Amino acid sequence: MSLNKAVEAMQQTPIFAGIDPKRLRLLAFMSESLTYRAGELLFDQGDEGDSAFVVIDGSASVLINIGGEKKEVAVIGSKQIFGEMAVLCDIPRTAAIGAKSDLEVLRIDRDAFLKLLSEFTEVSLQVMRFLAARLEATTKDLGAAQAEINDLKGG
Repeated sequence: MSLNKAVEAMQQTPIFAGIDPKRLRLLAFMSESLTYRAGELLFDQGDEGDSAFVVIDGSASVLINIGGEKKEVAVIGSKQIFGEMAVLCDIPRTAAIGAKSDLEVLRIDRDAFLKLLSEFTEVSLQVMRFLAARLEATTKDLGAAQAEINDLKGG
């Protein structure tokens, strides 16, 4: 993948939207381009979270262990990021990620990601805004799911 293609993809990724392309070029330069075939596992739930990934092309499944089986709970599409929580919080992976289709990603190493955040305040602010919006959406989804469960239980 070319550096320009990586920067273009990051510019269209909500967490990096509005960040100076020069900063994104530096991050892309420090990152690694990887490809996976449909069905391949990128990492498993509980693995060490040492990097974040930007989907350049294709889609990935978010898989959670439920009753000893991996169940798909979400799909990540092109120009989206995943794995950033494990990098930022230094926690194990909260889900497995598998390639739903052939997948091209940009793997951003923890050190590179944290270096970018520490050196450029506007990047840190953008990441905080993105994570706050994601938390708000997750909270709404959980509330809706709880209401659905209550309705099924009859009250």
